Amino acid sequence: MRKILLLLIPLALSGCDWGIKLDDSARNVRTAWNGDVGSCRDQGKITVSVTSRIGPVDRNDLKVRDELEVMARNEAAKMGADTVKPLGEPSNGSQDWGAYTCGSRTLTPTRSDTPPPPPANTTPQGGFETVPLKN
Repeated sequence: MRKILLLLIPLALSGCDWGIKLDDSARNVRTAWNGDVGSCRDQGKITVSVTSRIGPVDRNDLKVRDELEVMARNEAAKMGADTVKPLGEPSNGSQDWGAYTCGSRTLTPTRSDTPPPPPANTTPQGGFETVPLKN
């Protein structure tokens, strides 16, 4: 019984981030990590929070930060903003973000269903050829 309990604890802890997904509308919301929003229009402030501790155990800091960014981007999309910028460091699973509209500075999706054409000469001198893998 004790072994089963020890196996279930990591499984329960690993399932904490299953519900936080990037919304389709938030895919075009960029994160201005460099803080460059000088030519953008301020849309307001977003405060997001996730669980940073489960009992006495701290969650992985990188996972917490990733989830906070995803949540901020989701909220920005709901506000009509296209850019978010962290306004400070996360504290106890909570973080403030600024939401901005930067217009033409937004990132557009670059993924395409058609692969780019291969270069004219893909065979190097050694006679080996490299080909891209399909996604």
